[in-house]
Amino acid sequence: MLDPRQIEDWIRAGLACEHLAVDGDGRHFEALVVSAAFDGLSRVQRQQRVNAVLREHFETELLHALSMRCLTPAEAQERDLLG
Repeated sequence: MLDPRQIEDWIRAGLACEHLAVDGDGRHFEALVVSAAFDGLSRVQRQQRVNAVLREHFETELLHALSMRCLTPAEAQERDLLG
């Protein structure tokens, strides 16, 4: 079974994140990804960036499903998500 921390490691290896939290049941996962790299990108483009980092894990079906919220640091702060 896949551990959420492994997904965090994969994302951090391919994308600079100001905040990253992944939760899941071993097969389906949710991620909050906060990165300045998302500045100026649409919601779809942001998710594509994260999916590109995880592509090989999706292709091998090691990672089955990941829903995500991809925000810039300013957006996360506006929503008071960073505590």
